[in-house]
Amino acid sequence: MTEGSPDAAAPSPLEVELKGLADAGSFTAATTRAIEGYGGELLGYLCALSPSNVEAEELFSELCERLWHALPQFRWTSSFRTWAYAIARNLARDSHRRRKRAKEVGLDEAPEIAQRAIAVRTTTMMYMRTETKKRFDELRAALDEDDRTLLVLRVDRRMPWRDIARVMAEDGDDLDRLSASLRKRFERVKERLRAHLAGRDA
Repeated sequence: MTEGSPDAAAPSPLEVELKGLADAGSFTAATTRAIEGYGGELLGYLCALSPSNVEAEELFSELCERLWHALPQFRWTSSFRTWAYAIARNLARDSHRRRKRAKEVGLDEAPEIAQRAIAVRTTTMMYMRTETKKRFDELRAALDEDDRTLLVLRVDRRMPWRDIARVMAEDGDDLDRLSASLRKRFERVKERLRAHLAGRDA
């Protein structure tokens, strides 16, 4: 595992807090706290995968609701953070198959989660529109969806390979074998990016 990664070795204080709230049946409080702690990076990830920031914000609202509804069934076989990224990736993939969403996502029954989601969107999107926008635009143009996921999770989020495998796994995948495959793919992605940057600077 990567040294210093939030998912390496012992769980972080936030992970302990989230599990404690969930074990006590406080799922709304746990989801609100999770969005406060992980919301910015999850929204940034969705921005990297989405064709527009507007779609990323919509997906983020849907992600918050999905986490809230699914948390009672979460088995804690991974960290909450890894689980949340897996759900975010699935939402982004589904969105690519259906660009027009059938209905707006509402969190009327959970105002605490809705308020936290709005706060995260506001601060994160202000940041995304400034110094990192060009970087994400270049990644969108140069990489496909799975390569963008791999780059964000490994470089930006510093996730261990096994947790990245959990995020990207399909049903029946062997995590050890997939981790090894993703390592090789990551090296190919880096080579492609280097070639892309070299071509841009030429």
